[in-house]
Amino acid sequence: MTRLILATRNNGKIVELRSILADAGLPHELVGADAYPDIPDVRETGVTFAENALLKAHALAKATGLPAVADDSGLCVDVLGGAPGIFSARWAGKHGDDKANLDLLLAQLGDIDDDIHRGAHFACAAALALPDGTERVVEGQLRGVLRHAPAGSNGFGYDPILQVEGDTRTCAELTAAEKNAISHRGKAFRALVPVVRELLG
Repeated sequence: MTRLILATRNNGKIVELRSILADAGLPHELVGADAYPDIPDVRETGVTFAENALLKAHALAKATGLPAVADDSGLCVDVLGGAPGIFSARWAGKHGDDKANLDLLLAQLGDIDDDIHRGAHFACAAALALPDGTERVVEGQLRGVLRHAPAGSNGFGYDPILQVEGDTRTCAELTAAEKNAISHRGKAFRALVPVVRELLG
């Protein structure tokens, strides 16, 4: 059985990808970065989600000698030219301050009343890198419209303001199962299945 390492310490991501691989009948053992605590975090210096995912995957594959998967994701607002994009987690300056990031974005869009101009999507790039340098990147998106105020208590980040395309609810109003079925990360991870099968058997 091939061991595959996912560049995250987020157990939710590990469980999600493990489930997707199992559903596809792939026998690979998936572990998170916590299995190798001496490996330092990788600085995300890329200018796209794909570049950041590849940076993390290659660093992990080189450090462990194992095939590595990494992802990078964020919110892309149409009227802001795709921002916050790769800066989603630190849009307000401090990394991971969800409330500040959300409040700042809503303030920036305060005078954008027409829903036609409030289109946005969550984007995720998932990369697989092998120790020999082989790499593949796949992507997934979840489109929607930005609300004027947060709604829902599930999820995190910008989930409370993105109303899912074709639905009346925000991502934060969906159940975990509903969100996983349509999420940008879920789509990217599922798109990774044929890549894993091709490169790892």
